Amino acid sequence: MLNSECLEIFNKYLVEVKKCSQNTLSSYMRDVRQLSDYIETHSDASIAEADGDELHEYIQWLKGNGKSVATVSRAIASIKCMYGVLVENGVVSENPTGKLTPDKTTHKLPQILTSKEVELLLEQPSCTDAKGYRDRAMLELLYATGIRVSELIALNIGDVNTTAGVIRCVSKDKERLIPLYSTAVKALTEYIEFVRPQMIALPSEQALFVNVSGDRMSRQGFWKIIKSYQQKAHIEKTITPHTLRHSFAAHLLENGADLHSIQEMLGHADISSTQIYSQLVKKQLKDVYNKAHPRAHNG
Repeated sequence: MLNSECLEIFNKYLVEVKKCSQNTLSSYMRDVRQLSDYIETHSDASIAEADGDELHEYIQWLKGNGKSVATVSRAIASIKCMYGVLVENGVVSENPTGKLTPDKTTHKLPQILTSKEVELLLEQPSCTDAKGYRDRAMLELLYATGIRVSELIALNIGDVNTTAGVIRCVSKDKERLIPLYSTAVKALTEYIEFVRPQMIALPSEQALFVNVSGDRMSRQGFWKIIKSYQQKAHIEKTITPHTLRHSFAAHLLENGADLHSIQEMLGHADISSTQIYSQLVKKQLKDVYNKAHPRAHNG
């Protein structure tokens, strides 16, 4: 079977069975396409014919080309997943990935902003024009709810209930209602009532947040916005699209929220994904202790 056919089977599985988000789908397919390109260049075999030794050589090739432990681990996970699908579909009789094991890595805890840094970031949009009102509403909503950036830009106008102070978030066919604090409700109300009608290209536009052209905001567009406000606020930490999500979870935990409630608000299928914030808060407490206790520096 041709490599392209194997990739098509895997792609179909990711879309129809696993129901991956576009970002996850792109990540999986990028990994297996790179394997396909390698096999075509370095081997007489196809993906369906490759054995464990050839796959091991590919992983060593990745390492030799300076790929990080995290990148190699992700590639191994993607390749294992693809061969599992190929076995299920009868394309290969045995899974050749059994001996592929990622190097052990210490999981880096996500970086979060302090409450003061969040306040500073949220103060940056200037409500003197439509863009400022929109940006303030987006940032307040992100920190109020902890939703993913992909979920933020996918929100429709009908997903917001400012009277009840909640938003409806749908991700992977699962729906959750998330409460909003009053400042976020105010920012959203002002944007929806006075600004959004001026920004949308067509009255039929359903997207909650739109760009200057009046179309749905893109992930890249939002990323540029948050980076510009980071620079304006002179925040030196590395900020990613998920920084406010991580900060939301850690700050709730610091102030007494329970893990299961945070899990539900974040939309984590597995609580182990939420437990990382417990580690983060513990590490912060330890850092504060070591910095502040007069005897922590002795010995």
